[in-house]
Amino acid sequence: MMILIGQYDSPFVRRVGIAMTLYDIKFEHRPWSTFGDADKLRAYNPLGRVPTLVLNDGTSLLESAAILDYLDSQVPEEKVLMPRHEPDRHRALRRASLACGLADKAVSMFYELRMHTDPSQVWLKRCQEQIAGVIATLEAERAKDKLHDWLKTDFGHADIAEVCALRFLGEAHPQMFDMAKYPALARNAAMLEALTVFKQISQPIIPPK
Repeated sequence: MMILIGQYDSPFVRRVGIAMTLYDIKFEHRPWSTFGDADKLRAYNPLGRVPTLVLNDGTSLLESAAILDYLDSQVPEEKVLMPRHEPDRHRALRRASLACGLADKAVSMFYELRMHTDPSQVWLKRCQEQIAGVIATLEAERAKDKLHDWLKTDFGHADIAEVCALRFLGEAHPQMFDMAKYPALARNAAMLEALTVFKQISQPIIPPK
């Protein structure tokens, strides 16, 4: 059985866990912390990062995009959560990249604020500006989709990445962005977060120790 390492408060671990559940791929979840469980984690991933996916043959895959690319190869084409053909493929890849970039900046800010007694205001401001730019872009694109209810059953990696990123941003930096100003994103996130798989693969943020 595959092993997924990492806590679900990470938007990157969570997106992998959701995809594996949707793909009906059985896996063992080890909710190890990159800080508290660093020694155990490095035995599988010398970078000490999550998500890490340990395959049945013992090979460890790193980074959510690489993990999902492998998982996509293990399921029938009709189940794959990333379009195979253009132009849908590059559009979905672009949206997923924006969402993961947003998550990366939100995570960077989270650690900057908690790991330093004197956080870099220059770095925080840069991250805030990048996050704001991504949210504005995603909102504009979501507004064009008109968000019909088909999103409840017909969604993919890009949508999952977006929802996981917004969830982390909202919990890690609740005073930073008012999602009420982004109704298209907020509606889509609420719709998907209400699904059983999103509720199941979920965890409140646990600050590093």
